[in-house]
Amino acid sequence: MDMEMAGKVVAITGGASGIGAACAELFQSEGAQIVVIDRAATKTETQSDKTMVLAGDVGDEATVKAHVSQIIARYGRLDGLVTCAGFSTGTSVVNTSLEDWEAVLRTNLTGTFLWSREAAIAMKNSDGGSIVMIGSQLAFAGGRSNAAYLSSKGAVVSLARTLAVEHASDGIRVNVLVPGAIETPLLSRSFARSNDPAAAKARSIARHPIGRLGRSEEMARAALFLVSPISSFTTGSCLMADGGWLAG
Repeated sequence: MDMEMAGKVVAITGGASGIGAACAELFQSEGAQIVVIDRAATKTETQSDKTMVLAGDVGDEATVKAHVSQIIARYGRLDGLVTCAGFSTGTSVVNTSLEDWEAVLRTNLTGTFLWSREAAIAMKNSDGGSIVMIGSQLAFAGGRSNAAYLSSKGAVVSLARTLAVEHASDGIRVNVLVPGAIETPLLSRSFARSNDPAAAKARSIARHPIGRLGRSEEMARAALFLVSPISSFTTGSCLMADGGWLAG
């Protein structure tokens, strides 16, 4: 157990699957109190002395405010936030409807904004904390047929840098974890939208010099570094955990 995380209260949006679930498992094993927020979560799934489960839309302001209030009421503090909730429709710019555009940004950008804003307020009122937003290598490399998703992830980087500067004096660090293609339900759905899912997966693997897709537990370890006081001099930064995608 890493004593750096013992007793820390960490909220994880999208914490019921993929990178979020891996973060919840790892952080809890390191001694943290975990709050899982997920549209698909139920209070009976993972509720325990060290886990609080909250179901709801991360893009709904009233819900987010209520959830943060519940966290503070139970634990008296919030030390960390990892925004893993994500959504993608996989369409090009000209084929993206306004409805799909707004749905993707509601989860990926608005949800990250709302949770980060409320977390920053809570952290400012205690001893500071650490916010980790989940970005994407595609926000830097570009890509096709995923216009809303790429746009939302690019905006997340700018949001993180702004928040980091605004709250550095409050002891709040804000960073972006930038994964490559990670074996998650979100990526599987993306491949499934292709005419040839196996070929789409093969092309994705080939883009990584490391020669494979990433694993959720690998991203969880990177997120743990950013949330933990071990990274105490790191803020406003992007940690690339992309299997070499951007270097290749």
